Amino acid sequence: MRVQGLCVQVTGMQNIWVQDLGCQQGSFHPDTIQGSPEALMEKDVDSCQDGAKIEPSTKLGTEGTETQLDDFVGPHPDYNEEEEEQKYFRRKRLGVIKNVVAASLAGTLTYSVYLGLLQMQLILHYDETYREVKYSNIRLEDIDRKVLMGINVTPVAALLYTPILIRFFGTKWAMFLAIGIYALFVSSNYWERYYTLVPSAVAIGMVIVPLWASMGTYIMRMAQKYYEYINYKEEQEKEKQRAPRDACNAYIIIFQTVFYSCFHLSFVCAQMPMIFFLNNYLYQLNHTLFAVKHCGTLSHGTLPGFNKTVLQSLPRSVNLIIVESALMGAAFLAMLVVLVLCGAAYRPMEEIDMRSIGWGNIFQLPFKHMRDYRLRHLFPLFIYSGFEVLFVCTGFSLNYGVCALGLERLAYLLMAYGFSASVCSSLALCMLRLRRHIPLLAGALIHSVLLVTLFCWAPEPRCLAQAPLLYSIAALWGTGSALNKTGISILLGMLYKKKERQDFIFTIYHWWQALAIFTVYLWSGLPMKAKLSIMLLTLVVAVGTYLWMEQKVAWNMEVRLPRIPRPRHKTRGYRYLEDNSDETGSDGDGDKEDDDRHPTEATREDELPKEDGELLG
Repeated sequence: MRVQGLCVQVTGMQNIWVQDLGCQQGSFHPDTIQGSPEALMEKDVDSCQDGAKIEPSTKLGTEGTETQLDDFVGPHPDYNEEEEEQKYFRRKRLGVIKNVVAASLAGTLTYSVYLGLLQMQLILHYDETYREVKYSNIRLEDIDRKVLMGINVTPVAALLYTPILIRFFGTKWAMFLAIGIYALFVSSNYWERYYTLVPSAVAIGMVIVPLWASMGTYIMRMAQKYYEYINYKEEQEKEKQRAPRDACNAYIIIFQTVFYSCFHLSFVCAQMPMIFFLNNYLYQLNHTLFAVKHCGTLSHGTLPGFNKTVLQSLPRSVNLIIVESALMGAAFLAMLVVLVLCGAAYRPMEEIDMRSIGWGNIFQLPFKHMRDYRLRHLFPLFIYSGFEVLFVCTGFSLNYGVCALGLERLAYLLMAYGFSASVCSSLALCMLRLRRHIPLLAGALIHSVLLVTLFCWAPEPRCLAQAPLLYSIAALWGTGSALNKTGISILLGMLYKKKERQDFIFTIYHWWQALAIFTVYLWSGLPMKAKLSIMLLTLVVAVGTYLWMEQKVAWNMEVRLPRIPRPRHKTRGYRYLEDNSDETGSDGDGDKEDDDRHPTEATREDELPKEDGELLG
């Protein structure tokens, strides 16, 4: 037998022939070995070399398998990374546009339901016959006064809890909660009693400021997100460099214009219950205005001499329930729009960071922001913004419009205001080409001319010939209101771009508006000339302080803003990724600059738009 390998003696039982590719068992006998030991060793060396030659072929087989695996799990040969990236950010941009439209629609539905229901119920409860027949023993007129007090007085305390509410729930969920409270107010009118109407009015007063502050913050964040998604290449290439300070101003202007164009339509939608339902039951102007002697600037209080009976027939309870159910459905639709269509304003880690600065700091920061001279100079403008919107709904509409045209034309007067304000909100787009103070000054000029006109004019009672002039004044007032409100929101967005400050700034703005509305509620018994004089004086002061603020900004005067504390992350409850997180200072304009300054105050360079010059630091 020819030997092809080495024989190894295994102790105990048998011999194993170790060959090149295996072993062969058999009994050992020395005679079976042929040839000298040297020849055997040479053969063994040759066989080892042959075995080594097998190794490269095995490696080639492994590489072929890896190549097939790469072909299977690797990118498709037709895959275009740049094209897919463009599609991804296009979807993101469409999502932002969807969020803005959905938030605008939800705000319009919410305010139209609230205003329409309140207007309808106040007219019904004003009628003596309606009160005596349906609610003779519950003193409904006194309940209405307490409802108005709850709606107008409660927002005075909103500055204490609004930032905490928005930070605790998040911007989107604060909007959802506030709209839910509005829906609760609608539902309380199914069973009109003291313990249903008054608590719901207090609740709605508590969420007025949080709703509109979170709405303003949400629209502002969508503008910033849209800028990020449309300039994603520049962000990737220059992620360590700070973006230009006025980079997203164009999107702030466009998105705020879209929001207010939709919002002002709420004054139109609010008149639907009046037009399609309540006007069928109202007396004509000769009956309701029979005892009215003076209108306009000669009047005192709220339309003295107006007839206590305005309904020629009482509406059936079933019809009232149908109208209130339609309003309830609109309120639920607004809730669903926010819940389903509105995306989050911040990423989850950003919301965690914004809450993690401490609830005590969140409570204090709105007050500390008021030390900024830019914000303090805008306070009179905020106050006038609250004055004018409530004046057009009460003082002008009743003492001028209803006094001359009758209660049945109140809805059309407010619709003229709403349509004009909605259309003229688009005039704010001129800020894309003109300086930002032009729309604000144009709106102030329109209102000042109208205030002087109203101060000098007293329309004749029950005179329909004055209708074209009254509708024209309502439309022009809507133009001024649109430029005023849209311009203020755009200005705040331009001045305060840092995302950690926006909810505080919009809270301050809407809180001052609520204070102004409360003041209008208190002065309801004053003569019309006194009301117009106060409004005109406030407007002059507001324009003067605003122009002084713009002059200070042009002089690069140092601002005084509080430092936003760094998040204090908890080690329990979740694992926070410190190295790659969305913490407060991670976006390039965070607190790195503030840390080198006073622990409670800082001068921020990145808050002013580029065209206003650099700030001293």
